[in-house]
Amino acid sequence: MGAAATTDGDRVPPLVVDALFGAAVAMAIALIIAADQGGDRPPDVVAYLFALGFGALVPWRRRAPRAVLCLTVLAMFAYYTFEYPPIGVALPVAAALFSAADAGRAGWALGAGAVALAVSIVFRLEEGTPVGLLLGYEAVSNVALIAAATALGYSLRGRRIQAAQQAEIARLTAQAVEREAEARMRRERERISRDLHDTVGHTMAVISLHAAAAAEAIGPGHPKATASVEQIREAAGRTLRDVRSMVRVLRAAAGPEPATGPSVLSLAALPDLVAPVREAGIEVTALVDVDPAALPPPVDAAAYRVLQEALTNVVRHSGARRARVRARLRGDELHLTVADDGRGAAAAGAGHGLTGMGERVRLLGGVLRTRSGPGFAVHARIPVGVTR
Repeated sequence: MGAAATTDGDRVPPLVVDALFGAAVAMAIALIIAADQGGDRPPDVVAYLFALGFGALVPWRRRAPRAVLCLTVLAMFAYYTFEYPPIGVALPVAAALFSAADAGRAGWALGAGAVALAVSIVFRLEEGTPVGLLLGYEAVSNVALIAAATALGYSLRGRRIQAAQQAEIARLTAQAVEREAEARMRRERERISRDLHDTVGHTMAVISLHAAAAAEAIGPGHPKATASVEQIREAAGRTLRDVRSMVRVLRAAAGPEPATGPSVLSLAALPDLVAPVREAGIEVTALVDVDPAALPPPVDAAAYRVLQEALTNVVRHSGARRARVRARLRGDELHLTVADDGRGAAAAGAGHGLTGMGERVRLLGGVLRTRSGPGFAVHARIPVGVTR
C-alpha cells in the first residue's frame, strides 16, 4: 500500500499505485457481490456501482485521508441499506483505515473501524444472521483485519518518520564534521601565517636592513660590489613583500576578514616577474587574458607561484634566448603556459621546483604537465571554482 519501485530503482508515481490498488479493491468487492451470499436484494447495476465507488475513493486517500475514511464508511452504510448481498466490513474500509493511520490519524481509523463493525453487526442481526456466527468467526476476522490495516499504516508512518530523523541526523553529523575540518584548516592556516611572519618575514627584513647598511659602508668606489649588495637588498625586499602577501592570503582564507590591499602574489604582478628575466637577456612575451581580480585568492596566488618558479627555471637552467608566458581562462579553468627555446629537459633544474609546482596545482584540483624538445614548456590547468 506504500511506495513501490520498479526493477531499475525508479519510483512508481503514487497516483499509479493508488489507481491500481483502487481497481483491485473495486474488483474484489464486485466479485463478492457477484457471489450473492445472502441479502434480500439480488445484485444489480447499482450494487456494482457501489463497488466501483469504493475503488474510486482509494486514489484520494493520500490527499484527504479523513474524508476518504468517512465517505467509505458512509458508502458502506448506504450499501447495506439497500439490502444487497453482504461484502463484509474490513475489505471496503481497509485502504481508508490504512491511509488514515499512515497520515497520523490512528484515532480516527480505530474509531471509524469500530463504528463500521458495530453498524455491520446490527444490520446482520436484523437479517437474521446467528449471533454466534457474527460474534465469533466474522467479528474476530473483521476486528483482525481492521486492526491489521490500522497497525500497518501506523507502522509505515513510524518507519518514515524514523528514516527522516536518521537522514536529518546524518545531515547534521556531516555538517559538524565539515565544520570541524574547516576549523582545523583555519587553525593550520593561522599557524602557517604566524610562522611565515615571525621567521621568514623577520629574516628577510634583517637581510634587507643589513644590505642597505653594507651598501652605505662600501661606498661609491666599488660599483660592482655596490650593485651586488643592491640586488641582495631588492631581492630581500621582494621576498618580504611576497611573505606579507602570503600571510594576507592565508589569513583571508582562515577567517571572516578579507585581505586588505593589493596582493603581490597575483597575476597582476606578472610584470615584476618578467622584468628580472628580461634583465638576464631573455626576450619574454607575456600575455594575460584573465582579470586577476576575478580569480579566487588561492588560485591567483598559486598561478603567480607557478609562473614565478617556471621563469626562475628558464633563467637558471634553460640557456634560452626567448620565452613565452600565457595565462587565460578556458571555461571554468585557468590555463598557464611558460615555454622557452632552451635546452629542453635541462630547464627542469636539479631542485624541487617542478615538484613544488605540481603539488601546488594538485592541491587546488588542477593538473601540471611538462614538455621537452624543442625547448621546454610547463602547462598548468587550475579550476577557478576551487578556493582551498
